[in-house]
Amino acid sequence: MFPFHCRRAADARAFLPLPALVFMLVLTTPHAPVTALAETRGSGAMHKPAQRDAGLERAIAAPYRGAKARARDKYRHPYRTLLFFGIEPAMTVVEIWPGGGWYSDILAPYLKERGSYIGASWARDTKNARIQAALKRYRAKFAGNPARYGKVVITELSRSKVDIAPAESADMVLTFRNVHNWMKFGFEDKVFEAMHRALKPGGILGIVEHRNDPEEFQDPQGLSGYVTEEAVIEMAKEAGFELVARSEINANPKDGHDHPKGVWTLPPSLRLGKKDRDKYLAIGESDRMTLKFVKKAR
Repeated sequence: MFPFHCRRAADARAFLPLPALVFMLVLTTPHAPVTALAETRGSGAMHKPAQRDAGLERAIAAPYRGAKARARDKYRHPYRTLLFFGIEPAMTVVEIWPGGGWYSDILAPYLKERGSYIGASWARDTKNARIQAALKRYRAKFAGNPARYGKVVITELSRSKVDIAPAESADMVLTFRNVHNWMKFGFEDKVFEAMHRALKPGGILGIVEHRNDPEEFQDPQGLSGYVTEEAVIEMAKEAGFELVARSEINANPKDGHDHPKGVWTLPPSLRLGKKDRDKYLAIGESDRMTLKFVKKAR
């Protein structure tokens, strides 16, 4: 566990000298515009994100992405998010805990010709029947359509299985709304170390996560599903990453971050069922941070 989990952001700032406080406030303001802290890296070279990527546009617009998946584009902003991270078609990209494959349906076809896609999913020997069923569906998705997805590699990630890709083989590692899951089981440090180990020097780590109110106490287990930006940045730094940019692409100012069933009160989960359903539909999906880190070159 990381020590910042038990601090309020305001309490931490109270002991900072003025120059550091000003820098910290600029860095952690939750609804600031897109801020580049330095040029980003991808494939080991300095570059700026592409302004347009026709291949990525085609992958997102592909007809095999059903109406249910496309309905979430307005909340997940896959095109802008992936461009922000600096994705390129010749990259080796690892996606951590891809779930049912919402992003896999975009990434694998996009990368199949010149790059490669690795889905670091749950451990195959899990005793959880629901996860076992999900793993079976996820594997079947790719096995049943190699022409669409190319040669997808599926690896495992758990507390005891951290070899998500060969060391220093990946240009980019991505994870979407997963940090709170690792916190729940207390192995977030192992995951960040695994992501760092898999990336080439200069490789990119892109994280999207449900964003907590920065003034709230951060539950060490992240049981509400929300995590502060400060907490995620500290985890990444502890593992050897450097924050290079952040974006408000996936922000939702309507989200007050305090709901009876945590982030799962909001769509698409709507854990309260019919109770206040219209209210939560009007809020939409959660407020999210979008953070871009680099593995420092030696």
